[in-house]
Amino acid sequence: MVNLVKLCVGITAVGQLEQLQATRRRESSENGRLPVNIHITRNKPKRSQEIIDHGSLYWVIRRQIRVRQRIIRVDDLEDLEGKKRCGLILDPQLIRTEHRAYRPFQGWRYLEQSDAPLDLTSNQEAGVGMPSEMEEELRELGLL
Repeated sequence: MVNLVKLCVGITAVGQLEQLQATRRRESSENGRLPVNIHITRNKPKRSQEIIDHGSLYWVIRRQIRVRQRIIRVDDLEDLEGKKRCGLILDPQLIRTEHRAYRPFQGWRYLEQSDAPLDLTSNQEAGVGMPSEMEEELRELGLL
């Protein structure tokens, strides 16, 4: 099994990513399209068969892997100019992970399972009602 890692450009917190994806799913539904999370990339992973149904897309937010989403399928697409693209169809559930520093890069990279950060367990998550931004800041300070 192999995963992908990708920079989450323009996003500063996991809660912001959750809201953005929920808005996009709602807008797709309102426009008669399937309400799925899709991330479009220029290049299709050559190892896509190893990723589908088993791998995840690990999101780098503010230079750290913070969350992942299971990759449901990998679709071949074309843009409006007829150029080939790849659509990563993602599970709507965001799974928070241990924070792992990751340098900036372009596109996506493979992330072997042995190198992937562990998921946070429920007892590692902050108290009910704590804003995700506050939780992330407390984690960065080593207080959670």
